[in-house]
Amino acid sequence: MDDKELIKSIGSGDKSALRELYLRYNGPIYAFLMSRCNNAELCSDCVQDTMLNVIRSASQFSGKASVKTWLFTIARNKLVDALRKRGRLTLVEEFPEHEDSAPNPEAAAVAAQERDRLRSCIDKLSDTHRVAIRLAFFEELTYPEIAEIEDVPVGTIKTRIFHAKQALMKCLEKGMQP
Repeated sequence: MDDKELIKSIGSGDKSALRELYLRYNGPIYAFLMSRCNNAELCSDCVQDTMLNVIRSASQFSGKASVKTWLFTIARNKLVDALRKRGRLTLVEEFPEHEDSAPNPEAAAVAAQERDRLRSCIDKLSDTHRVAIRLAFFEELTYPEIAEIEDVPVGTIKTRIFHAKQALMKCLEKGMQP
């Protein structure tokens, strides 16, 4: 089933469709929320709140946005509300570790160093640039989808990603110099 069919089924009360949607988006939504707030418990709660909102509003889903954009927007709003209630808005980036299954130990070591260099450079980005990069390249969202999630104009997202890529290139080039 594609995402829109899942939402339609959830709106009709299909619990297996909800389970499938949850399995499909739990990880990406959690990672997105962790990129905004380094608090695993709070992010888990917001994922659950997002899914509860989906249960309540699936039958009203208009389809104007993609399901992914809709879910990430709900998740972002849940996190913002939760952070406001707690009186803090701390945005930090954390990327999950990925095990490299390369058979060559030397290649695996080089890949790990490159991953660590990239992660270090991403960590140096501003919060807004880090979130834009995460949504564009890790979640593979389009600029209009990111703009909708972040509630800013598309031009702002283009500018953020442009500047973030420039900063990443400079940072990565510094690491390549002897």
